[in-house]
Amino acid sequence: MLRYIGLDVHKRVVQACVLDDAGQVLHQLRFDLSREKLTAFARDQLTPTDRVVVEATTNTWAVVAVLKPFVAEVVVSNPLTTKAIASAKIKTDKVDARVLAQLLRCDFLPRVWEPDAATQELRRLASRRASLVADRTAVKNRLHSVLAMRLILPPVPDLFGTKGLAWLRALALDDEGRQLLDSDLRLLQHVEAELKTLDQMLVPKAYADERVKLLLTLPGVDYTVAQTVLAALGELRRFRDGDHAASYLGLAPSTRQSAERCYHGPITKRGNGQARWMLVQAAQHLAKHPGPLGVFFHRLARKKNRNVAVVAVARKLVVIAWHLLTKHEPYRYAQPRPTETKLARLRVKATGGKRKTGPKPGQAGPKLAAGIKTRTIKPLAQVCQEEGLPPLGAAPAGEARTVAESGVTVFVQALTEAHVVPQRSPVAIEGPVLSGS
Repeated sequence: MLRYIGLDVHKRVVQACVLDDAGQVLHQLRFDLSREKLTAFARDQLTPTDRVVVEATTNTWAVVAVLKPFVAEVVVSNPLTTKAIASAKIKTDKVDARVLAQLLRCDFLPRVWEPDAATQELRRLASRRASLVADRTAVKNRLHSVLAMRLILPPVPDLFGTKGLAWLRALALDDEGRQLLDSDLRLLQHVEAELKTLDQMLVPKAYADERVKLLLTLPGVDYTVAQTVLAALGELRRFRDGDHAASYLGLAPSTRQSAERCYHGPITKRGNGQARWMLVQAAQHLAKHPGPLGVFFHRLARKKNRNVAVVAVARKLVVIAWHLLTKHEPYRYAQPRPTETKLARLRVKATGGKRKTGPKPGQAGPKLAAGIKTRTIKPLAQVCQEEGLPPLGAAPAGEARTVAESGVTVFVQALTEAHVVPQRSPVAIEGPVLSGS
């Protein structure tokens, strides 16, 4: 006999409802949630032909892993869409479990894609890193607050650089202020150490993942942003196109339409909030990009405002990322020097291996004028080749026409040529401040 079991899972308790094929309640039970008791429930109450449904929550995948060996199928539903389909004025755990079982029996359940083990691990690590970065930001804000309450202005531009930290440790303060400052400095040191330890786990994974390297060619995207986006999206083949991927991350505008009236409002903010936030931070940098993304940013900022432009560019980053990953090619309009620097920094962090630069022994480098040191900006195709990326693909006719209309033809042409420029201070890495790298 086919049975359908709805489980209303909480952090410490589970409510179960068992239905037969006709939708009649066979029995209901409630038990504490632990691995031992969940295993006992599965062994004693479930059969190999049963189908089980749970809603997506913090501990969902651990529950699914325990139940899977005992039943025919475990379905994970989206709680937001389930609520939209079945809502009741009387809401109890028993009602919730029964509703889940009935929706499963009628095959009317909005399902959640089940990530593989590697994606689940990357999600946990990326989430952990974001939490540590948030903790570090909170500590730094408290340190700024201690100084502000005493009307003290730091004499250094970077309060948390080597000179800034040395100044903080030597600063003469009242007893209370000194105690608060020392406490937060100790916390900052511990958080920085934890971030360093976690990066030692994430960096080798990023360097070994060619998808991360492809996303690094996008302006404003560092490896931390790339890994967070990949963890949130998971299997890309489940998205019909880039627009659906952006909608999955909550970057699509909400729509209210009735008869002849249609209103497009703020973004939906559904999906992974951490990935969405990091993409928005990455998009902040694109106002200075000389390519098509920068043109798009400024055109929208003039028409709407900067905040709208930033969110729209974040959405476009997801769409472009979907194309890069599905077509397996780098971004055609990446600036060669920042892209090379980002890829080289990841390589050095992962392997410690640095490549020799400059002219070969016995050969003089290119000169602009006597006494002026120079460096060569490589073509984008050469950067991709040296870093082991796939070759650049040709732009489709429609894309080429759009680029020409954007007025960036000279910039695009410059990407194919080597340039000799004066040496300056090291190029700033494109990427959001939040990366903590």
